[in-house]
Parts: sequence; C-alpha cells; structure tokens
Amino acid sequence: MITGAVKNKVDKIWTDLWAGGITNPLTVIEQLTYLMFIRSLDEKELETEELENMSGEKLSKIFPQSPAGQAMRWSRFKNNDAREIYEVISQRVFPAIKNMKNGHLPDFDEKGEMIEVQEESGEQQESTAFARYMSDAMFLIPTPQVLQKIITGLEDLYEHDLTGLDVQGDLYEYMLGKLATAGQNGQFRTPKQIREMMVELIAPTPDDVICDPSCGTAGFLVSASEYIRKHYEDTMTAEQWEHFATDAFSGFDMDRTMLRISAMNLMLHSITNPDVRYMDSVSKQNQIREKYTICLANPPFKGTVDAESINDDLKAVTNTKKTELLFLALFLRILKKGGQCACIVPDGVLFGSSKAHQSIRKELVENHHLRAVISMPSGVFKPYAGVSTAVLVFTKTGMGGTDKVWFYDMKADGFSLDDKRSPVEQNDIPDIIRRFRSIGQTPPVTKGDIPLREGDNVDDILNEEKRARTEQSFFVPKQEIADNGYDLSINKYKKVEYVPVEYPSTTEIMADLHELEMDITAGLAELEELL
Repeated sequence: MITGAVKNKVDKIWTDLWAGGITNPLTVIEQLTYLMFIRSLDEKELETEELENMSGEKLSKIFPQSPAGQAMRWSRFKNNDAREIYEVISQRVFPAIKNMKNGHLPDFDEKGEMIEVQEESGEQQESTAFARYMSDAMFLIPTPQVLQKIITGLEDLYEHDLTGLDVQGDLYEYMLGKLATAGQNGQFRTPKQIREMMVELIAPTPDDVICDPSCGTAGFLVSASEYIRKHYEDTMTAEQWEHFATDAFSGFDMDRTMLRISAMNLMLHSITNPDVRYMDSVSKQNQIREKYTICLANPPFKGTVDAESINDDLKAVTNTKKTELLFLALFLRILKKGGQCACIVPDGVLFGSSKAHQSIRKELVENHHLRAVISMPSGVFKPYAGVSTAVLVFTKTGMGGTDKVWFYDMKADGFSLDDKRSPVEQNDIPDIIRRFRSIGQTPPVTKGDIPLREGDNVDDILNEEKRARTEQSFFVPKQEIADNGYDLSINKYKKVEYVPVEYPSTTEIMADLHELEMDITAGLAELEELL
C-alpha cells in the first residue's frame, strides 16, 4: 500500500504534471504508467544481462544492441540534460514501445528512422494486445523540465520506497482517490493480498486457461502468473511456456486506458501476447462459452446495464440488470465443465430476496458445486468503499455436486480496517488457505505450500468438519441452505455463544450507593471547614 511519505512524493509528481497542464487524472495515471513501463523494461534487461553473465548463454534482449538502441535505456538517459531526456523519450523510446513486437523494441538508423522488428516467422503474425492498445497511445508530457522533474521523482520512489511492490497497481489504487468518478461503478482495484489469497485457493497450473472478464490493470492475471511461476517454473515444458506467454491469460475491459496498462503489466511478467480486448463482458457482443478452466474476478457491483444489450443467455439464468448477478451467470457460461471460479461479490448477493438473487444462488448450489463462502470485513476496500463483500469459490459441473458449503468469517487481512490501511499483525488469510486445503478442496501444489505456524492445532485444522457453528469456520449442509431460500450470508448460520454475566443484587448496589453518598457528604464537610 502507498502510505505516508510515499503519498507525499506521489502528490508532488502529480502537482508537477498539473502545473505542466495535464489535469485529467486518468491521463496522469497513463503518462506515469508509460514512464514506469520504460523503466521496468530496463530493469528486466539488467536481470537478463546478469543471468547471461552467470550462465554464459546468449539470451534474447529487449533493447537493440546498437548505440541508438542502448541509448533508449532508462539507466543510460536518466541523468542526462533535460532536453536530451525529452528528445530521447519523445522521439525514440515512446515511438519504440508503440511498435514493440514479440518482446523486442525496434532500432533506429543513423538518420533517426525506425527499423521495424522482424517477425519471428515468415508469416505475418496477428497483432498483439500490446500493439493494439498502444497504437493510439500519446506522449503528452509538455516540456523537458516537467519530464525531468517526474523522472527524478519516480527514481526517488523506486530507489527508496517502492522496491518489490506491485507498483503500477498500488499507484493506480492511490490515484483512484483523485478521480471524481471513483467508485461510481464499483471500479476498485482488488488489494494484492486478497488477489493472492483467491489464487492460492484455486491453485492454477501451467495447463490452465485463465480469464478475468473485468480485468482493470490485470492484477488477477498477474497474481495467477506469479503463482504458476513460483510452483511450476522448474518443471514447465516448452509447450507450457508457449501457452503461458500467449493464450493462457485473457482479460476484458471497457476502458482502453486500463487495457493499455494491462498489456504493459502482463508483458513485464513475460506474458507477451495475452488475449486482452475491449469488450462489455455481459453484452450480446460476448459470445464466449465453455472456453476457460479458471475465472478470477472482482466484477463491478454498483451499476446496472441497458436491458437491451444484455446477453440472453445470462438473462435466462438470472433475469436482472444488476451487474454483480450477471457476472456470476457469465462465469458459469464461459467456464468449461470442471472449471473453477473465485470471485468477489457484495454481501447483497448472498442474502438478497429478489427472484434474480435467489435464482443465481440456487443455480450455484443445485446445478454446480459451491465450495466456499468467505465473508470479508467491510474495510477491505477502504478508503474507496466501505461495502461488505465475500469471496465465492465454486466449480462448474452442470450436474450439481454441492453437498455442504464451507463458510469462513474473515476478521482481518493483515491491514487495519480504517482509511489508512496500515499493516497489522492480525491476518486470517494464511488460516483460510490452510483450512481450505485441509478439506481437500484444492489439488495439492508441487512446492511452496504454506506450512503450519507455531502454535497451530493440527487436529483442529485437519478436522474442519467437526467445527461448531460458534467457530470462525464451519460447514453448512446443502439442505439447510435450500430450506433458507439459498441464503449464503454467514450470519444466517453462525451461532453466537452467550456467556452469562452475574450482577450484584439490588440490596448490594443500594448499600454501595449509600456508602458512596456518605463519603461524598464527609468530603463536603471537610471542604466547608477549610473555608
């Protein structure tokens, strides 16, 4: 999270851009993302060079090896004169990233003319998501002086504050607070710790086809890719790596700025040609069905859509204009049989009494395998929203499979639940992951499983089904859920253990009051004697 002094530094960069004439918040975010992307390319190149030196093998490079190509690297131009920096970025680097192909930047000849990257095969390849959404990108920083200030500010942030963070996403999350429209359509970036928890619950493999139909900055796709690399990098085949770089990840959004950010974010994670496209996921435009093995999403949940534009397949499952319900129906349609989903929904989805609410819950419970409902505290999305949410985990079967549903009452996610969202010790996420895996809900991973912590009760974790309704997690039979109108709110089933409190008798209380009154009277008498 971006907090404290870091916010002040980001605000200073914002002020510099504002003074330079860039006042649209989304434009600010976009221009900063371009510069961070340029810097990140150089960081990745440095890592490649280091690995090349260690292995002795020639590796594929991002930047051309010519003097002109090397001059485009952040580390080479960051300390130059302001005019030189501006010329390099505006005339060379930015046009180069707009024409990037297959993870390589084009070169420039002696006259400054661009030399396009040659296609890797004899056939003309389909344009990548990166190329599609960068084609209309514009470099809008107005003057060399403003650009130099921003580069100096970003370099300070990277060197002292943002090392190892999900920088682009965290910056976007903070910048959202400056948007006048922030939150009107439920457009909030999911905190990284929540994304990673959801990915751990699903446990993707190198063979999975993963989709986020409301991808934003592609945070879920990045977290899934990081999980796969962490657990399978040493054993992945050439075919799996090819799948990883191309058709393993898909994301849809209706904001071209977010799509550009997504494309840049995924490319920096070695996903060179994902299926990232402009699309209203719940509209008739989207005809995708039974394509993906995993869905990870935090869809918009505060808006409605035009009834005429909604895909008829979705209305057949839940006849509504509410996006949070339509997206649940969408997940069921685009998943293959046996496909898994972990998604965030507002609490209203869990207990809403309308026919549309009940029908989608019944669909999940009766016709598919609803595995878990994880209730999250209302402060998870602060300072941008205080709405209570939950994570639903289910498997598409088309033939039922729900026997009982696992509920977990999350109290903390490792951060304070106020607007500051400062790190705290209380964190239920490791416990959620351990318990979910203990009940056999997730295939075992190859390595890096979360170990038991000191003091953990092994028998308690491994005997989840025996936990009482007064505990933080418990099972609820399917029939009980059906009898309650398919209500999925944890408070419907959680039992509160009341501890009897004994109070003194009335006689004792009156005696104490008389004694107190006598003490007050005696004290007043002493004060009068002193007058």
